[in-house]
Amino acid sequence: MTSTASPNSAYATLLLRLSLGLMYLAHSVVLKLMTFTLAGTAQYFQSLGLPGWLAYATFFAEMIGGILLILGVQSRWVALALIPVLIGAFGVHSGNGWVFSANGGGWEYPLYLIVLSFAQALLGDGAYALSPSRPLPFRSHVSPVGRTA
Repeated sequence: MTSTASPNSAYATLLLRLSLGLMYLAHSVVLKLMTFTLAGTAQYFQSLGLPGWLAYATFFAEMIGGILLILGVQSRWVALALIPVLIGAFGVHSGNGWVFSANGGGWEYPLYLIVLSFAQALLGDGAYALSPSRPLPFRSHVSPVGRTA
């Protein structure tokens, strides 16, 4: 089956990449750094039984990953690399119910971001990427516009 990609698909992928990158950047800088502080985030991680240093690693992964996504630097691989962070967040919030605004935060937001990150990895960089991604190994037979070669 041959896929017919829209002429606007590169711009739709760019929009996904920019919004996902901005979300990661805001989640790290606004939430972890400015709202809770890094020390407060580390204390929260420790209250969950996680090492405090993991809060700093998570902050830097989200911040750097967000910047790389916005710039379009190896977006497929950056999106895939951020999924484990989201899986961790999903695990932490899984017992709190669906709604993320619930006490302790729910699991729908991390799950949604996992899906968006995976979609970004499948779609690639979109328009205006500074360093286009190497193809995924299982998608190497598909050209950049989504048509079977």
